[in-house]
Amino acid sequence: MHTEIILAGFGGQGVLLIGKLLAYAGMQAGREVTWMPAYGPEMRGGTCNCTVVLSGRPIGSPISKSPHGLIALNLPSLDKFEDAVRPGGVIVVNTSLINRLPHRTDVTVVPVPANEVAIECGSPKAANMVALGAYLGASGIVELEQVKTIVTESFAAKPKLVGVNHEALSRGFALGQEKAAAGAAH
Repeated sequence: MHTEIILAGFGGQGVLLIGKLLAYAGMQAGREVTWMPAYGPEMRGGTCNCTVVLSGRPIGSPISKSPHGLIALNLPSLDKFEDAVRPGGVIVVNTSLINRLPHRTDVTVVPVPANEVAIECGSPKAANMVALGAYLGASGIVELEQVKTIVTESFAAKPKLVGVNHEALSRGFALGQEKAAAGAAH
């Protein structure tokens, strides 16, 4: 098992955080892991992405030119990375901020209104968790409960956020499973 994922959006959306959570969950599952952030010079609003590689063998490079998956939280991220995803990969699209779906037909597209779902869960800041949950539901790369455990540990100092983030992950997970199953049926 060797999987490369690019998580992308703009600064302040929590892209690096969900990348770390995914990496930690991979470590917890006993996999080799790399997490490579990349961001513009702006504190908020600039471009931001990270690459996470999860593998059952030593990882040769933390960089991916053709990832198995993409979580795109904004349109510039989808525009930049859509064509790089390998055929058969998974692309999660935050339809709250992206007004188009990928033009590709050789990948599983998971459209998720992440911002709206996050608000329903109690915090607009949880859109990143909805998107991560959707990717987990569509890909099965790590167990949802492993990520929830990492969230509980990561937000121990802010216990009010744990429940909101767990709900956002669960809601996204269900949407991801639903979209992946619908895509497999076609």
